[in-house]
Amino acid sequence: MIAIIDYGMGNLRSVAKAIERVGGQARIVAAPEEVDSAEKVILPGVGAFADAMEHLRQRGLVEAVTRAATDGRPMLGICLGLQLLFEVGYEDGEHRGLGVLGGEVVRFDFSALPAGHDLAIPHMGWNDLQWSGENPLLTGLQSGCHVYFVHSYHVVPADASVTATVTDYGYPFTSSIRRGNLFATQFHPEKSQTVGLKMLENFVNL
Repeated sequence: MIAIIDYGMGNLRSVAKAIERVGGQARIVAAPEEVDSAEKVILPGVGAFADAMEHLRQRGLVEAVTRAATDGRPMLGICLGLQLLFEVGYEDGEHRGLGVLGGEVVRFDFSALPAGHDLAIPHMGWNDLQWSGENPLLTGLQSGCHVYFVHSYHVVPADASVTATVTDYGYPFTSSIRRGNLFATQFHPEKSQTVGLKMLENFVNL
């Protein structure tokens, strides 16, 4: 069973339906013991970093999510669920994250671009992924495939080796990470049509 964590800030039903479409069994859960008993875990999320951390604390989910991200079970973070894995986020101040991965979450900054080349924030719509090497989440896909984004902040890992894919939006940024069985994407697989469904199928089959 795949537990989709409900902490009040996720697009839960669309993720659950996408998992079911590729043959997985998903259940939306909100209790720490349900996270602990799951074979695999998905941490989705949309909205503000600080609010998300507060919701996780209020629901007693911080420790359970941290365990899921570090005990070797397959786990997938999506969008805000990627950002929360890091140490600190700078949306409307400085806020502590889960600290599973070293690094920070920063707003896109195009101040170094030539005048007149500023890009819109948020980064919204389709963009491509670039990668090399093996990644079980990307099995059957080719570097250069397109996925759907909507975000104003991106992660800057302290350890570059966790970067799984890179996307260019004004400059290259980390668009997904992998450490062992921990995967997380800045883009939305559940909104990325055939490519995203293939990633979710790969996750189901881990």
